[in-house]
Amino acid sequence: MRHCSVQVRGLLERQELDRYNALMEVGFYLESQERYDLAYSIQQEVDLLIMPAIERLKEKSRARDAATAEYLQSLREDEN
Repeated sequence: MRHCSVQVRGLLERQELDRYNALMEVGFYLESQERYDLAYSIQQEVDLLIMPAIERLKEKSRARDAATAEYLQSLREDEN
């Protein structure tokens, strides 16, 4: 089972995080039983579950980039 990044986990809502942890636990159990066929299905569910958090992370990045661009523009305007 592949964990998602700490940044993505930090943006999961409480309900999503609880489901994520439960799915990971089941996936690790299945892997320990060498049931990789079933663990693959669990990994696909995890991948779908984290998509909204990945989008939230992208949005935060876009907002940060816009704020940086605004700041740099204000510096250029102050120089003139």
